[in-house]
Amino acid sequence: MPTKIDMPLPSTHLEQSRNAGDVEPFPSGRITYLAPLPLPTPLPPHGPHIGELNEVYMDFGLGSPQVFMWQITLGGPFSGAFMIAFLFPIIGGFLGLVLGYGWEDISDSIQGIFHASYPLAMQTGFWTLLIGLGVWHHNHKKRLQIIPTRFNRQRREVCFMPEDATEPVFVPWESLSAWVIEAQGATQYGIHRQYGMGIGFQHGETLTSVEFPCFGLSLAISHWEAIRGYMEYEIHDLKAIQDPLDLQGPDDPPHEGLHTFHNARARMHQQIRDGQRGRVSGFFWYLYHVMTLWTIPNHLTEWEVRRLQKMAPHALPEVMRQWSEPLPKEQWAKPSEELLRLSAQLRALHKRQPRRPITEIFAEVQRLSPTDKRRA
Repeated sequence: MPTKIDMPLPSTHLEQSRNAGDVEPFPSGRITYLAPLPLPTPLPPHGPHIGELNEVYMDFGLGSPQVFMWQITLGGPFSGAFMIAFLFPIIGGFLGLVLGYGWEDISDSIQGIFHASYPLAMQTGFWTLLIGLGVWHHNHKKRLQIIPTRFNRQRREVCFMPEDATEPVFVPWESLSAWVIEAQGATQYGIHRQYGMGIGFQHGETLTSVEFPCFGLSLAISHWEAIRGYMEYEIHDLKAIQDPLDLQGPDDPPHEGLHTFHNARARMHQQIRDGQRGRVSGFFWYLYHVMTLWTIPNHLTEWEVRRLQKMAPHALPEVMRQWSEPLPKEQWAKPSEELLRLSAQLRALHKRQPRRPITEIFAEVQRLSPTDKRRA
């Protein structure tokens, strides 16, 4: 889930008016603004932090539980214990064979290593599992308490619930700030680069923001594109932004679960029949899922999703629930003329210069804007 990015930010961050394409340097990196206004980007949308999504609103900040996390929590301790108990004795026997020991000595060494490593394997597996379940329980409790940032595209507004606040704050969509952070620092292992994406607004003297780390600049922009695409009626379901492997069928629920396992296995067998995948690859696919306890993580993911769906709505303030009700179509808010004009100019400029960085095109479109000239 999103966290505060561990990198220094300039003191002027969001304290003055910014536009998409503005760049603000600071000692170890820079901030590049993507909004306001929310201009389109050519990057594919990707939204792992997006939870519920429907025709009215989208929740941002939590995302749905992932099967992989249960595979790590359960399969990690099991796999580690299995390797300590059985793989170490096999390695010891192989070394004896290489060194020319007789079979009796090799057998004794295998048994001796097994009897010595078996208690260690059990202890390691137990304590690792306990730690993993403790981390899961901590994050699960946070999920039940956190009120996500909600985007209402019919009203074209964003609802923030600031920390320690009693009432939510509603922000016009086109005034919302979004930024990408690039930072780097020197460590004993070389240059360490960090990237992150954030959204927020200045409310009086208080900065309310949601920020989280990313693995790269383009991925950070893709996170923003998922939000922007939804608000501008270009994205209508989670599959477009959370299913890059296309493991959800037309009638499957939008979250991961048992259906994704069966779909992945069916696709793997089909790829083997079509010659796109070798049988060795299929063997390792089965080995991975056996070592991560087969479908148990999928069942637990579905259980966690059901639990969150039952409990999370009760934490929402009443004013936020009323704000989330659908509106008649004639009352839907419309995009501003400035946003439509700048978006058209940006698409035309990007079509002429497709290899140019999109943030540079943002800045040029803003410079050519009559509104921007009047502000100057």
